[in-house]
Amino acid sequence: MITLPQLTELLGWASIINIAYLLLATIVISFMNKWLSSIHSKLFRLKAGELNSKYFDFLSIYKIVTLVFIVAPYIALKIMGQ
Repeated sequence: MITLPQLTELLGWASIINIAYLLLATIVISFMNKWLSSIHSKLFRLKAGELNSKYFDFLSIYKIVTLVFIVAPYIALKIMGQ
């Protein structure tokens, strides 16, 4: 059985990993947009404008899910003193 301090530590590390991935994905999408668009347009048969919208959707949904399911519970546990 996992204890509250272990869960707090797990959520802390998960927060760091997910936020780092979100930053990396944002940087890659921002600076390598043409290269990514050329690959993804061939794979999924989408136009560049559609891909930019999909990239934005991915980043926004990933950010919301990370904040709601990982960062917020971690902060709540830290406030509780665990």
